[in-house]
Amino acid sequence: MLELITGQNEKSDSPKQLTPREIVEALDRHIVGQADAKRAVAIAIRNRWRRQQLPEEMRQEVAPKNILMIGPTGVGKTEIARRLAKLTGAPFIKVEATKYTEVGYYGRDVESMVRELVENAIGLVRESERKSVEADARLRVEERLLDLLCPQPISYDEDEDENESAQQYERTRVKMRAMLVSGELDQRRVELTIEQKATPVLMGQMGMEHMEVEIQTMFEKIIPKNTSRRDLTVTEAREVLFEQECEALLDPEKINVAAIDLAENLGIIFIDELDKVVASEGKSADVSRQGVQRDLLPIIEGTTIQTRYGYIKTDHILFVAAGAFHKAKPSELMPELQGRLPIRVELADLTKDDFIRILTEPKSSLTKQYMALMGTESITINFSDDAVEALASYAFQVNQSTQNIGARRLYTIMERLLEELSFEAPDMKIGKVDINAAYVRDRLDDVAEDEDLSKFIL
Repeated sequence: MLELITGQNEKSDSPKQLTPREIVEALDRHIVGQADAKRAVAIAIRNRWRRQQLPEEMRQEVAPKNILMIGPTGVGKTEIARRLAKLTGAPFIKVEATKYTEVGYYGRDVESMVRELVENAIGLVRESERKSVEADARLRVEERLLDLLCPQPISYDEDEDENESAQQYERTRVKMRAMLVSGELDQRRVELTIEQKATPVLMGQMGMEHMEVEIQTMFEKIIPKNTSRRDLTVTEAREVLFEQECEALLDPEKINVAAIDLAENLGIIFIDELDKVVASEGKSADVSRQGVQRDLLPIIEGTTIQTRYGYIKTDHILFVAAGAFHKAKPSELMPELQGRLPIRVELADLTKDDFIRILTEPKSSLTKQYMALMGTESITINFSDDAVEALASYAFQVNQSTQNIGARRLYTIMERLLEELSFEAPDMKIGKVDINAAYVRDRLDDVAEDEDLSKFIL
């Protein structure tokens, strides 16, 4: 099953097919700079494939080399992890450490992050398994539609030849099948029974999280199912029936086992804002923060957690933690937790040249996004080189004079720059707008030069 999932993209989705150099090159297409962080995650992913090639006895002894990324917001920490998971087809979740509380406090417990990872893996496996049953599902949909369009006749005439009646029915069915395949019956209406599972509100989501897994499963089994009759066109009924048949052909037990295996061996959990759970000295309100670290430790170290799909071991899940660490230092984390994050990479602040590259190099850079968005209104916009340089200068300048939010600063600056054009575009119908340095200065100078204004607007 691992081969099935990770090999879903023939180009480069399998860790086996990607060398560390190829992983870095793939990340470079979307993320500017941060070579050290890219190299670290690329090696970690390749090591997972290497582990899979080892004998079973040795394989169990090889632990993942978890990573701690240190750097300000907006420099690419989350994006590196997210792109990496997409690239490898691995189950991936991003969580904020600040969401969790120590066991015994009101809030989310850290084990829920592993359950979320399993849910993500279930989705990946279901999608893969679904593709394998789609052909059979379409055949079954066709038969069910024929049953609705051409029901089996019930004969009450004892003298009627049953064989002749059956032959006549088959001829009619063949004719109807041809019409169905050709699309002639797409607008014909049929009556379909649709089953919907009622979802009673038992308690709030926060409460549900603390319920025992067995109790959640029990409630799902006893919840009544509502059925309704709907009058649909053949086209609409085909979509509904296709979903039903795909579900009927899937083996839930097989999916659960495969998803657990996938999450255990290829899962990636990205824990952001780890620095926020470092307890401040002398503050009693921070007692739970230290508790969160203690609760995280066994999960990262390796433990077994119960989920609704079965038990999952966290020994070989890759944990990538990140934090700005402005007020706290990595050395202030619990020593045991530090030891479970052996690879540390520091991401650098973005420079003006980095902003220029971010605006132009990635496949879906901001300038390309806005050109495409305005294109939907028949407006052609072009960014000159000096305009890009001016935008980068403003982003760098505002980050230095106010709060440094990294590349996210470009979003607010671009919105401010194109606010008037975005508003007027539908009425312009067609046109061409050349954006140069003068255009940028005209719209951003006043705000960027006033530090108080830039704090609130940019």
